[in-house]
Amino acid sequence: MGPLHGRRIVELAGLGPAPFAAMMLADMGADVVRIDRASAADVDDGRGRTDILNRNRRSVAVDLKSTAGRDAVLRLVAGADALVEGFRPGVAERLGLGPAECHDRNHRLVYGRMTGWGQEGPLSASAGHDIDYIAIAGALHAIGERGGPPVPPVNLLGDFGGGGMLLAFGVVCGLLAADRGVVDQVVDAAMVDGTALLLAMCHSFRARGEWVDERGNNHLDGGAPFYDVYATSDGQHLAVGALEPQFYAELLRLLELDATDLPAQSDRARWPELRDALARVIATRTRDEWAAVFAGTDACVAPVLNLEEATRHPHTVARRTFVSVAGLVQPAPAPRFSATPAEMTQPPALPGQHSRDALQDWGFAAHEIEELIANGAVAQR
Repeated sequence: MGPLHGRRIVELAGLGPAPFAAMMLADMGADVVRIDRASAADVDDGRGRTDILNRNRRSVAVDLKSTAGRDAVLRLVAGADALVEGFRPGVAERLGLGPAECHDRNHRLVYGRMTGWGQEGPLSASAGHDIDYIAIAGALHAIGERGGPPVPPVNLLGDFGGGGMLLAFGVVCGLLAADRGVVDQVVDAAMVDGTALLLAMCHSFRARGEWVDERGNNHLDGGAPFYDVYATSDGQHLAVGALEPQFYAELLRLLELDATDLPAQSDRARWPELRDALARVIATRTRDEWAAVFAGTDACVAPVLNLEEATRHPHTVARRTFVSVAGLVQPAPAPRFSATPAEMTQPPALPGQHSRDALQDWGFAAHEIEELIANGAVAQR
């Protein structure tokens, strides 16, 4: 019985950030029905069973280009609290499922839209991916080594941090506003906006003259030797984040380095010298040997783990940060709630897997469902 239990949400199937937002909402207990393409109900390449972004919700396969299929979705909308879509601007309108059509059926509906560039602006009609959105927002320029090119941080910043999470937050805010009587709400979640929002602290540093637009020259971008990644003797890496003086002192103690033999922590001109001293010592042991030295201390040092290793770390195991559902290891729902905990109710849904059951639960009569399936407007896997 998660905190969103009792909320009903329609998701128009898409890729990446919009499904991530729908997953977050479903993880928190919302009844999310995913509208997949009818043609996808006949396909099973094995990938759908491992698509974690599709977990915790049911799939209804619909031919959105048919009048009966569109009308079926609008009927779901009439009984929903929110809708989530991740199409390019104008696509939902061309399908007859834009905000105007949906709000005609349900004025309380929160209409959540996920795009890269937003619903308007010079780039709104252009294609793009995470790397493009974070480039325009200023985030990509800040990531990478000094003197080197920008480095794409996987697709975490735009798609998920500045995208899916922003949309999920926007939908929940919209639901709270709807409870106060606000109607015809549209949430315009753009990855370029969300990524810019994530840079709020960096803009604070810049306003105070504490940030330079040169990679590897700031405290939090690897410029500081006490906030960087170092190679260990086995070719692995150690993450060092000893920013505060007391944590830095603990770092030196555990590395068995004497502060009087080193440049002062705040002496930027001698940071290269300090970095070399730290690197030489860290390179003398393996990653796991250092992990044992620093475990449970306040030195702010951690081993750099790969995805598989992260699932086995004692801390993530103790917190059940990762769970296994139907044999699929995946991140557990987050954040955690004491009174209304989230639950893992079902594995990723295949397109059309729940067409009959979901439609029935949302108020369709059995004969209506069979008629929709018979005329091809809805497909049941």
